[in-house]
Amino acid sequence: STMFLVGLSGGIASGKSTVVAVLRELGCAVIDADVIAREVVQPHSKAHQQILQHFGTGILLENGEINREALGNIIFSQPEKRRLLNSITHPEILKEMLKQVLKYFVLGYRYVILDIPLLFETRGLTRFMKYTVLVYCDPPTQLVRLMRRSGLGAAEAEARISSQLPLDEKRKWATHVIDNSGDRESTRRQVLRLHARLEDSLDFLWARLAVGTAVAALGGLAFLLLRHFIS
Repeated sequence: STMFLVGLSGGIASGKSTVVAVLRELGCAVIDADVIAREVVQPHSKAHQQILQHFGTGILLENGEINREALGNIIFSQPEKRRLLNSITHPEILKEMLKQVLKYFVLGYRYVILDIPLLFETRGLTRFMKYTVLVYCDPPTQLVRLMRRSGLGAAEAEARISSQLPLDEKRKWATHVIDNSGDRESTRRQVLRLHARLEDSLDFLWARLAVGTAVAALGGLAFLLLRHFIS
């Protein structure tokens, strides 16, 4: 029995959610790093309770959830607080990701997609993926889409895009690129072709999957998820 990891990433307004939606329609196993980072700090969770003990109730929203902006202001200005928060959340994030990977292995999936927004920001994580996929769109299209989606002016939208690693730079590192510069049907056809290629790939042993996932997580994945969560 074999299974391998596929890392999926993109950029702001590049259309990653569109690609993920198609993959889910195809029945692919997708682990969303953003979702996990948020779930492990939900009210009544172990991490949530520990965070309140150390940071107080001033970081809560009215619904009891953590105010990411307030917490982010604290940890970025106080390194010791950041280390404390990391020590609380890292084990929970790692535990949940490994649980989901193992679940899909037991269910017999050919491959598992790890949807990680900051995959290409740290080259260390990509080595544990059999393939890496970038959802790309050309810079002018990315700018227009972000302005339309967020109601931002050109200067604000450009500033947000500039705060991330450029898609053209990430493209150099990806083993597969989904060009989402065109219409949805063009993107869908590319995803279908990618899925077919991944289904035919059988050269990544499950033992390496388990070891690689653990090492990757211990090597910094949890920190990156946390940083994205509070950004």
